[in-house]
Amino acid sequence: MSTAGMALVTGASAGIGRAFATALAAAGYTVTAVARREDRLAGLMAELGPGHDYLVADLSTPDGISATAEVLSRGPYSLLVNNAGAAVHGNFASTPLDASLAVLDLNCRTVVTLAHAFLAHADSGAALVNVSSTLGHTPKPGLSIYSASKAFVTSFSETLWHEQKPRGVHVMALCPGVTATESQSADDVPSWLVQTPAEVVTRALAALADRRGPTVMSGRRNALLTTVTRLLPRGTALSLLGSE
Repeated sequence: MSTAGMALVTGASAGIGRAFATALAAAGYTVTAVARREDRLAGLMAELGPGHDYLVADLSTPDGISATAEVLSRGPYSLLVNNAGAAVHGNFASTPLDASLAVLDLNCRTVVTLAHAFLAHADSGAALVNVSSTLGHTPKPGLSIYSASKAFVTSFSETLWHEQKPRGVHVMALCPGVTATESQSADDVPSWLVQTPAEVVTRALAALADRRGPTVMSGRRNALLTTVTRLLPRGTALSLLGSE
C-alpha cells in the first residue's frame, strides 16, 4: 500500500504522463493511470507492480471526462497530475475547425473539469499539477490553439495556486520545453534544448516537494529562453518562433 498517498495521472500511457506514473509509484504513491490505450496501461501496471490501478478513458469525450471525475470524487486522492493534452499543427485557417476545437476541449475543458472534481475533495497537503508548456508564454505560429490553450492552463493554475493556499492545497503549472516523446521527435531542435520525459518529471517532483510555484519551468535553459523571448518585441519573437 501507499505511504505517500493516492495519485491520479492522466495521459499516462506514454511520454511525460508515463514518466510521472513510474516516478510516483517509486516514491510510494498508489497510482491510478488514465489513458485511452488499454494495452499500454496494462503494460504500465505490469511495470509498476501490484497495488496500482488504471482507467481506460478518452478524455476528449464527455463520457471519458465524467468517468475520470467520478473516480476523483471517490478519492481520497492527494495528487492529481492533469497531463493529457494534444496539439494540431499547421495554419489555423487551413486546419479543420473540429480538430482545433477538440484540442481546445482536451487541453482546457478537461483540465478545468478534473481540477474541479479533485479540489472539491482535496485535503490540506494535497497537490494539483497542471501540465502546461513554455509555449503558453511564447506562442508559436503553427501551433496557435496549443499555445493559446497552454496560456490558459498556466493562468488558470496560477489563480488556483493563490485561491487554494488558505486550504493548504498546492497548485502548480508545470511548463516543459521541448520534450522527446512519441508525438514530438524534436529532430529539428538543438539537442541542448531537448529534455526526456524523465528529466521533466524529476524537476517537477523536486519543485512539488519544495512547494514551489505557481509556475515551474522544466529547467534553467527553458526558463532563460522563455524570459529572453518575452523581452523581445512581440512581432520579433513571433517571427523567430514561426521560422522553420
